[in-house]
Amino acid sequence: MIDIRLIRENPNIVKENIKKKFQNEKIPLVDKVLELDEKWRKEKKKADDLRHKRNKISEEINQLMKKGDKTKAKTLIKKAKVIPGKIEAIEKKSEKLEVQIKKIMLTIPNIIHESVPIGEGEEKNIELEKIGKPNVPKYEIFNHAELFEKLGGIDLESSRKTSGQGFYFLKGDIARLHSAVLSYARDFMINGGFEYVIPPVMIRKEVVDGVMSFEEMDSMMYKIEGEDLYLIGTSEHSVLGMFKDKTFTKKDIPQKVTSYSPCFRKEKGAHGIEEKGLFRVHQFEKQEMVVICEPENSYEYYEKMLSLSVSFFKSLNIPIRKLEICSGDLADLKAKSCDIEAWSPRQKKYFEVGSCSNLTDAQSRRLNIKINAGKGNYLAHALNNTVVASPRVLIALAENNQNKDGTINIPEVLHPYMGGKKVIGK
Repeated sequence: MIDIRLIRENPNIVKENIKKKFQNEKIPLVDKVLELDEKWRKEKKKADDLRHKRNKISEEINQLMKKGDKTKAKTLIKKAKVIPGKIEAIEKKSEKLEVQIKKIMLTIPNIIHESVPIGEGEEKNIELEKIGKPNVPKYEIFNHAELFEKLGGIDLESSRKTSGQGFYFLKGDIARLHSAVLSYARDFMINGGFEYVIPPVMIRKEVVDGVMSFEEMDSMMYKIEGEDLYLIGTSEHSVLGMFKDKTFTKKDIPQKVTSYSPCFRKEKGAHGIEEKGLFRVHQFEKQEMVVICEPENSYEYYEKMLSLSVSFFKSLNIPIRKLEICSGDLADLKAKSCDIEAWSPRQKKYFEVGSCSNLTDAQSRRLNIKINAGKGNYLAHALNNTVVASPRVLIALAENNQNKDGTINIPEVLHPYMGGKKVIGK
C-alpha cells in the first residue's frame, strides 16, 4: 500500500504508475481517494474544532465557578454536554470514510522501480543472465514422474485416493532427496548469516491483508472454515507477520531471516494441476529468505539475495537464468522482481523455481513495521526471495543430473544429507 500523502501531493505520479502496470481501470480510484480524503479531513477538522470548543468551555466554567457565578456556569455546562455526542457522530462518519479509503488504497499498486521494464504480460519479461550451460543429452530424458515411479520414489495413485489431484506420496531415496535439499538450503542460509525460523502455517486475516492483494488471496489461499485463519501459501507470509507492529532500533536492522515451512495453494485457475507430476501441486515445502532493512539499502539487499540464489543453484549443478519481471506481470505490492528459472533438458526450456522481490514499504505500511533512528519512526523496507521450493526443485535435479540408464547423480553438496549416497538407482 502506498503512502496516501503521495496521492495528495502527486496524484499524477500514481496515475502514471497505474498506466505502466496496464491497469487503467484503476486510474479513477486515485480521484476517488482524493474525494474521500477531502471529506475525511473536513470531518476531522470539525471534530478537532469541537474538542477545542469543549476545552474552552470547560476553562470558562472553571473560571465562573471560582467567581461564584453558578447561573452562567450552568448554561455553559448544558452547552458542553451536547458536544461529546456531536464528536461521536463525526468520528463514526470519519471511521466509515477511513474504511472506504483503505479498501481502495489496498487495490492501488505499489510504485515500481525506474529500472522495471514496461510491458503488459509475461512475454515482455526480460532475460538478464544465464548461469550454467543448458545441456541437452543425446539420450532421452525421462519425465520426472515416470522416472520417480520407476525408481520407487513416488506414489500418485494412492495420493489421488487420499487427497485428490495435486498431491503426492514421496518414498525412499526420492523422499530423502527432497528432505536433503531442504536441509542443505537451511544450512546454506544459516552459513550466509540468516537466522533460522520455523513459522506457523496458519495466519489471521489481518496478516493476510498485510502481505498480499485480495486477488492473490482469492486464487491462492485456503480458508479454515469457522476460524479467522488461512493456510499460508508461502513461508514469508507468516515471517512478515512476525514483525507486525514492531519498531526496530538502528542496531537491530537489518533483520535477516530464513524460514522453513509447508505451503498450501489452491492454484485457482492454474493450468497443469491435472497433469501427472510435481510441477504444480497443492502442497509443497519451502525454504525462504526475508530481509527487513533501511529504505536506502533495500536494492543492495535485493542484489545480494539474487546472488545467494545463483550460488545455491550452481552448487546443485542446475543451470538457471534470471528473468526480470515487466511492469504488467509484476504483482501489485512489488516494486521490482526477478524470477529464477531452472533449465529443463527434457522440455528444452526454463521453468520458474524461485522469485526475488523488493516490496519497498508496501507491506511495512500495512503491517506497521518501523525503524526508530532517534528522530522519530519511519517505515522499513521488506524483501523476500525463494531459497528453494520442493518438490519442484526435484524436477530440476532429476532432469539435469539424470543418466542414460535412468539413474540420478546426487550433487556433491547433498552427499552428507543422503548418508554418503551418490546415485539414486532402482
